[in-house]
Amino acid sequence: MTFELLDSDFYGYQNLLNDQEKAALTALRSYLDAEVRPIVNGYWDRAEFPFEIVKPLAELGAYSFAWDETKPFANSAVFRGFVALELARVDASVATFQGVQNGLAMGSIAATGSQEQRDEWLPRLARGEIIGAFGLTEPLSGSDSAQGLRTTAARDGDTWVLNGSKRWIGNATFSDITIIWAKDVADGQVKGFIVPTDTDGYTATKIDGKISLRSVQNADITLENVVVSERNRLQNAHSFKDTARVLRLTRAEVSWAAVGISIGAYDAAVAYAKTRIQFGKEIGGHQLVQDLLVKSLGNITASLGMVVRVSQMLDEGTQRDEHSALAKTYTTSRMRETVAWCRELFGGNGIALEYDVARFFADAEAIYSYEGTQEMNTLIVGRTITGKAAFV
Repeated sequence: MTFELLDSDFYGYQNLLNDQEKAALTALRSYLDAEVRPIVNGYWDRAEFPFEIVKPLAELGAYSFAWDETKPFANSAVFRGFVALELARVDASVATFQGVQNGLAMGSIAATGSQEQRDEWLPRLARGEIIGAFGLTEPLSGSDSAQGLRTTAARDGDTWVLNGSKRWIGNATFSDITIIWAKDVADGQVKGFIVPTDTDGYTATKIDGKISLRSVQNADITLENVVVSERNRLQNAHSFKDTARVLRLTRAEVSWAAVGISIGAYDAAVAYAKTRIQFGKEIGGHQLVQDLLVKSLGNITASLGMVVRVSQMLDEGTQRDEHSALAKTYTTSRMRETVAWCRELFGGNGIALEYDVARFFADAEAIYSYEGTQEMNTLIVGRTITGKAAFV
């Protein structure tokens, strides 16, 4: 398979990748276009998850690239960003599944687990043998998780007893383990736990009726005297600052996914503009249609420049919270504009699932909100600019 630049990569950022990275990205793109793209609308419509993609994505390295214990070859954060982009430009739900498995679940273990925990869990997750989820958000605690977490953990000898609830937890209806973040009743600090989902007292209930990311199986989790061994406490998670280290990594990749969603909508709009006939010619020949496409491409190109640099900073060891926060707030805002312009180009057909753009339009709303809302990421960057926290 020959590597080809995406038409929407107008400045050729993918040329920053080395040959091995390009080959891996080409293999992933080929699989997504041949096997995933044809089925995603049906799954989205039925609000079901396509389990048949889990193992093939694992074989292509989708859950492996970031971690020393599992990576098939040395690779850059920019390459891993393009993996997230390729997934999202086909389907945001698939990208979200991968982000939870690879970023949030595996990332928690990689960033805050002991070496023994990394060796035990990361290879199994990378192979898709088990599925992970990440339990931080609660019914009454989202943006204020650093202070407002209500789930508790009480030490009892060599075990911990967890009580509380979580909400909006992706993959949680079918995960084998869930990373649960809870406040230690002894010292008030947030700690992390690897919780097998077959543990007594753990229940997950699917959240129905969503208008966005319908294929993602979000759940409400209830924890009633769930007993977890000390061995399954993340050994290097001592406070919310350690939780934030995980979110810093995943927030940057969500920014890449936002660009991917924009590209998915844009690609659909370009194809439609070249085939839809109105007033005796293709609508792509009309000035106002071209204006929508050019504005969309401008948003994509500017956003790509930002996420490429943020990922380079990760490799350099200079990326800070405010860098990933700015990327998330900017790219998701531009995504929202772009999917709206692309949907507009379709006219009435823009609300029909068969044209894909409606799915990208709806899914953008969830990406805009999760991994830190627009407001919270703005305040993180604003604190850096002014030196003053304006969170309360």
